[in-house]
Amino acid sequence: MTHRSAPLTPEGRKRLVERYRTRPIAHVAAEMGVSRTTASKWVSRYKRFGELGLVDRSSAPARQPAATPGRLVDEIESLRREHKWSASRIAFELHQAGTPVSRRTVTRLLAQLGLNRRRFIDPNGETNRESQRITAERPGHMVHLDVKKTGRIPDGGGWRVHGKGSDVARAVARTKKRGAKTGYVFLQSAIDGYSRLAYTEALPDEKALTAVPFLGRARAWFAAHGITRIERIVTDNGACYRANAFEQAMGENRHQRITPYTPRHNGKVCEDWILAEEFRYARSWRSEAERTAGLEVWNRHYNYHRPHGAHDGQPPASATPSRVNNVLAKYS
Repeated sequence: MTHRSAPLTPEGRKRLVERYRTRPIAHVAAEMGVSRTTASKWVSRYKRFGELGLVDRSSAPARQPAATPGRLVDEIESLRREHKWSASRIAFELHQAGTPVSRRTVTRLLAQLGLNRRRFIDPNGETNRESQRITAERPGHMVHLDVKKTGRIPDGGGWRVHGKGSDVARAVARTKKRGAKTGYVFLQSAIDGYSRLAYTEALPDEKALTAVPFLGRARAWFAAHGITRIERIVTDNGACYRANAFEQAMGENRHQRITPYTPRHNGKVCEDWILAEEFRYARSWRSEAERTAGLEVWNRHYNYHRPHGAHDGQPPASATPSRVNNVLAKYS
């Protein structure tokens, strides 16, 4: 096979053959930068097959006793085109029909057939897959949990207060080079998928020993708003949510982990874009303690006063069973 360092391409092999007609093969090989054996190989192929013999050949063996039978490949292609099933579903159906084949084999064959992408099956965009929305039907039906990692604010404020080129920013950079780190704060959040009622705490880490007590406090907070029964808890695949301690803390609640690398399945968690635009970056914080105190104010504002599009401009607390919506707007 040709590559970027190959001394001979199909055109170069043709020139080698032309030169061989009038000159010794050893001289031609030296001029072309190849061995005499290589030059003789291409001359012999040209004599036997003509110009077609100068084209690269496949390195696959002539016989492959363990190769997938052609009948099975045709069946896999038919199932893919007709039903548009995934490799896992095709492997399952074949196994049920008495033809066991691994999912990895089906995946490889679909790639070889050029059918590994849905758009390759239906170039016109048709599909048998209907988009489905993840919708909570009642309070407590689905409670979403997630963690937002954010940098800890040094006393006096960070570069957002003083500027990236300020003396304070350079001093912080020097401390980082010496090994001192400001660290992070982990905003653990729980939100009811129906009412959008949210509960958030600033915690020191995202370990299971921290997530389990947070879940207990979130349950108590939701119960105070009338959400006494939680049916399903939705999380990502973080280590704290895969720990045995967290699974034991679930109790009778169903634990549903989202599809890996699909964060939109858990996108309701504390409305991350709202948390970023209206709280984390809404103002320049001068210390971590100031931002932590502001988080409590933000929680009250979001839950009891901020209009939410899911409830026709009413705050999330208005959609809870207890309908708490009389919290004062100003508080210490």
